[in-house]
Amino acid sequence: MGLCFSGAPSLHSSSLNRPHYPGASDIHGSNVEFSETTTTTEIRKRQFSVRESIYSDYSPLPFTHGQILKWPELKVFSFEELKSATRNFMSDRLVGEGEFCRVYKGWLDENTLTPATPGSGVEVAIKMFNPECDHGFSQWQSEVNFLGRLSQPNVIRLLGYCWDEDQFLLVYDEFMPNGSLECHLFETRNHSTEPLSWNTPLKIAKGAARGLAFLHANENKVIFRDFNTSNILLDENYDAKISDFGIAKLGPSEGQSHVTTKLMGTYGYAAPEYVIRGKLYVKSDVYGFGVVLLEILTGLRAHDRRRPTGKEDLVDWTIPCFSEKLKSIMDGRIKDQISPMAALESAQLIMKCLEHIPELRPSMEQVLQGLDAIQHIHS
Repeated sequence: MGLCFSGAPSLHSSSLNRPHYPGASDIHGSNVEFSETTTTTEIRKRQFSVRESIYSDYSPLPFTHGQILKWPELKVFSFEELKSATRNFMSDRLVGEGEFCRVYKGWLDENTLTPATPGSGVEVAIKMFNPECDHGFSQWQSEVNFLGRLSQPNVIRLLGYCWDEDQFLLVYDEFMPNGSLECHLFETRNHSTEPLSWNTPLKIAKGAARGLAFLHANENKVIFRDFNTSNILLDENYDAKISDFGIAKLGPSEGQSHVTTKLMGTYGYAAPEYVIRGKLYVKSDVYGFGVVLLEILTGLRAHDRRRPTGKEDLVDWTIPCFSEKLKSIMDGRIKDQISPMAALESAQLIMKCLEHIPELRPSMEQVLQGLDAIQHIHS
């Protein structure tokens, strides 16, 4: 879900208070039987409880630069609390919306986490999922399962959740005043946001790379699955936070190279092995990261039907130009801010990330090293 945040639970089942395995939302509750009179809400709650119990003994280990929390440290909010925090979800608190949800700005007391008046508490982002959409529920569930355990500076932090009858909400403890990378790359021409100098998107890319490297760590093996500019949010210092874990998936089991799953994500960012064969690798995220780097370098969207025939897909159009026409496709706003050597190193890193064969792509740790080298050249 691409949201530009501009400066941008009373629970009927106690299952969420116990540990959850991050990928539980991908497990089918095949052991649950439902009668014809069972309501949708009851089905959802039983499925969620069963999925929790399957993985209740999971005890992950801590990692450098982040950790997997043994117990979900999430506050349970009531729907009434979140109504109060957003002034009954007033339109002036709406900061973005997507197909499955809306995001509002709210205020909570810093100490008690109870609703507060604007200016007297801390700003939080509150995501309300569409109760009529099953995809909305599954994405809400996935975010709770993953973000309830993940803790790393470049991954958005979930403060709590609300499950109240057919209302499903999430509360993030950081409101991102500088919106998303998408907004800064593609909406500056409408004067809605300020353009970024080369140093800033390079810093953002490094932060996002750290976040993905953490997700891909050997013990984690979380495939984000939808890495794109709209899911890179920026705090007041333009530090990147990876957000929206609604379709994230656990990586392959030990001894396996990939998982097979249906195609989901954002057009233009999905790796070819995923699009063509439905095979999802950890390094499928690396491909998406390469597309984002390409967007940063060119200032153009990954896919745009308004472009001339043959130029709709950014990767297919621009990669052949890298050898001789690199400067011609670079974003004019940064062209004079980046040295020829740094531009060449950036192009080479992008091409490595966009290799068609997953095994030939670098790991995110290697990508981070490449970004460090580019920054060193530029400085």
